Amino acid sequence: MHQLQAPPRPAQRSGAVVPIALLSLVLVATMVVALGIGAVSVPVGTVAEVVLRRLGAGIDVDLLDDQIVWQLRMPRVLAAAATGAGLAICGAVLQSLTRNDLADPYLLGISGGAAVGAVSVIVLGVSVAGLVSATMLTVGAFAGALVALALVLLLATGRTGTLPPGRTVLAGVAVGQICAAYTSFVVIMSGDHDAARRVLSWTLGSLAGVRWGSATFLCVVALLAVVLIMAFASDLDAFAFGEASAGSLGVSIAATRWTLLVGTALLTASLVAFTGAIGFVGLVVPHVVRIVWGPLHRRLLPLSAVAGAILLVWADTIARSLVTGQEIPIGVVTAVIGAPVFAWLLRRDGRQA
Repeated sequence: MHQLQAPPRPAQRSGAVVPIALLSLVLVATMVVALGIGAVSVPVGTVAEVVLRRLGAGIDVDLLDDQIVWQLRMPRVLAAAATGAGLAICGAVLQSLTRNDLADPYLLGISGGAAVGAVSVIVLGVSVAGLVSATMLTVGAFAGALVALALVLLLATGRTGTLPPGRTVLAGVAVGQICAAYTSFVVIMSGDHDAARRVLSWTLGSLAGVRWGSATFLCVVALLAVVLIMAFASDLDAFAFGEASAGSLGVSIAATRWTLLVGTALLTASLVAFTGAIGFVGLVVPHVVRIVWGPLHRRLLPLSAVAGAILLVWADTIARSLVTGQEIPIGVVTAVIGAPVFAWLLRRDGRQA
């Protein structure tokens, strides 16, 4: 047990660096390929030239290619990578913190709360067309997510101020169900078919409205989250042995749990506010990473972030290019990919039990 608190040996560092470096190269290649895929196909070489030109290289490129690659697709690809990384690392943290294999970023009812805020903006008309509408939708979703988080923490906190994992899970389920009931009731009672369509599109997730400002914000938030959460890697390793063992190793149980639960909730709220509800990323990716590279969080956290980014970039690319002239909600794509993988994981664990 005490090895968890010891500094990593050189072999352990290299064991983490090599897979992270390889997956990072896969992510870069994925992003370059994704930038060329769409209604207008752009060769990989041209994509590289556009990116290099925007980074300061003196390369002449076609103006149309520059607009398509840099202005239209690059923000969306960056946002997809940041969102996938954020959701995956949140899933890894929550699964370790609660010792619940079914935990994911929506465990705390945040997705349902964000949906309440978004539905209130869309159906009740708390916005006007254009930029203000998009801004109010984001603000409403973020506010709803924070209110849901507050309710979950209020319900789950014990008399001594502790936050038991079991109570947290149940509180998240309860708040999520209440939010779902409100969302359905408001949409049905509104009688506005266009609003119902917009609500459905948002609840299934979409990156269609992401522009450079939103993409930059999401990238900064995801990067900061990965860096800050990595500081708790050893503490999360200790949680794998139970609270009593973690406490004996010097981990502050209550402080660590509160910090990580609130932090992952705020991160999820920030992502959901811009992209809508996207499922299965935080649930499936950490499981796959554990199987391939093991449970130590010095590897698990960064590898989950990079793998989640790769998954969501491909999912968004499929969503916007599979059907000509129509975009599939990204949540549908992640469900189609994630559900079979999760079923396989359940079967695999069942055989090993």
